[in-house]
Amino acid sequence: MPSIRFNRNRVRLKRILGIRARLALLAVILVAPLMLERARSLETTRARQIALATEEFSTVAKHSADTQREIIMSVETLLKSSAYIRASTAGIARSCDMLRASLPLNLPWIRSIMIAGQDGRVQCSTDNNIVGLDVSNRPYFRKAQDTRNFVFSDFMLARQEQKPIIMAAYPVSAITGEPDAVLLASVNLAWMSKIMSNLDGRPGISAVLVDSTGTVLAASGDESSLIGQSLDSAPLLSAIAETAMSSDRREGSISFAAADGSRRAVTFTRIADTGSRLILSIDETRVTAAIDQEIRTAYLQAGFVCLFVLLGALIAAEHFIVKPINLLAATAKRFGHGDWLARATTARLPAEFMPLAKAFNAMATKLAQRERELVEANDRLTVIASMDMLSGLANRRGFQSRLDFEWIKAQQHGGELALLMIDVDHFKLFNDTYGHPEGDACLAQLGETLSNIAAAATGFAGRYGGEEFCLLVPNAGADRALEIGEIVRAAVLELGLPHATSGHQCVTVSVGVACARPNPSLRPVDLIEAADAALYAAKHRGRNAVVAHGFIQMVEEGSDAVRAS
Repeated sequence: MPSIRFNRNRVRLKRILGIRARLALLAVILVAPLMLERARSLETTRARQIALATEEFSTVAKHSADTQREIIMSVETLLKSSAYIRASTAGIARSCDMLRASLPLNLPWIRSIMIAGQDGRVQCSTDNNIVGLDVSNRPYFRKAQDTRNFVFSDFMLARQEQKPIIMAAYPVSAITGEPDAVLLASVNLAWMSKIMSNLDGRPGISAVLVDSTGTVLAASGDESSLIGQSLDSAPLLSAIAETAMSSDRREGSISFAAADGSRRAVTFTRIADTGSRLILSIDETRVTAAIDQEIRTAYLQAGFVCLFVLLGALIAAEHFIVKPINLLAATAKRFGHGDWLARATTARLPAEFMPLAKAFNAMATKLAQRERELVEANDRLTVIASMDMLSGLANRRGFQSRLDFEWIKAQQHGGELALLMIDVDHFKLFNDTYGHPEGDACLAQLGETLSNIAAAATGFAGRYGGEEFCLLVPNAGADRALEIGEIVRAAVLELGLPHATSGHQCVTVSVGVACARPNPSLRPVDLIEAADAALYAAKHRGRNAVVAHGFIQMVEEGSDAVRAS
């Protein structure tokens, strides 16, 4: 039952997907690209718009990061200069005086510079309120002493003013190599936010600068409320917090769907020599809102146009395509059933089908002629397949076919059938001595000789394989077969083909003769095996001999023909 239901569904599906539906689909495929071109163009414009926006804001982000990097480098340069001053002067008081005089006025992001002793106590500062402050427990202070290199801290609050700052530290030991004081500088984060103000006023854009712990150090105007807070508190940026903060790459980009369903493209850039990162977020939905509406309208228009084209194609296909095809199919069916006079009528066919109808009629005219030519070609191939091209005789396949035919014929009429197996003596030595081309020429001459003998004896000669030949003689008894075998041996000897490695100094053959009267108890293969055994005996008796299977008898004194059992 399920099988019957499946077959019915399959037939129904074939009807649905018939020529009408396929032609209608073809019409839609031809028309749809024209209607969808506008939508595709809008899609391309949208992608280009997003790419341009991403490239533009990525450039802005890199520029902002470079500016932040310049600030870091200026702080590092100032601290190193102050460290050289501290290392080259004797006494704290003198180095402090020089430190106060060295603070440039064109670096407004540096709030103060200070010198802390080995114990972490601030010995002097450009801000007197900080003198005596203990910073020994600050991670950046200890890290500067341990690494003897420039260190930038994470977000922190100034103890006295409770304002967000970040600290930079550079140990004098990096210059002297001995434990000594550490130069410190506090950096104003408000100045960093001011640098990012060029990102304000752009819809769908937000930018923040975060330290290695994910705390917001600076932000554009729309995100200024996040300064001092963790990045996880910003819903649109928390999705990339882990990726941006854990990545070792200098910069990278991430695209994701925000919780509100909008598409976001986020670019992050690492500030050199610090753990800080500048993160820029672009709301793709807001950037492409207008063009997205145009794309939806274009797809809706394409749907309506395709529907109308589909209906028109179904009607036109029925009249102009389906009916002419059915007419040609009916004619082809008659022709396939053997009606060679069937022809396609051209009176009711549209002009587009006229070449097909004429070609069909021409095919019908030529098909009979082609069939006759095919039969003739098959006959020629059959002959070629049964011929040995080297000797001009029948090959083993042709010989076997002739043997089967003569066997049945002799069995029906009660006649005898003789078979001679002929092998060239020492032919391998002949090839080794004179080469294979000479060996092929020798076999060709032997083939011609055997062909003449077969014609005279009303027999059938063939090449059995390699240097072995066979001669089938119908209606021949044992004596006649031995006589023909002796004729073959003598004819080859008379050719006088030189063979230096043979005892006779010329090419000779050994002949095995077998004769049988076919009956149901014998098979053609029995005759072949008997002739082959006689050939083996001829080889054993010194070659250049004729031996018959079944008994031993000298044919005549001095003759090389014998019979062997």
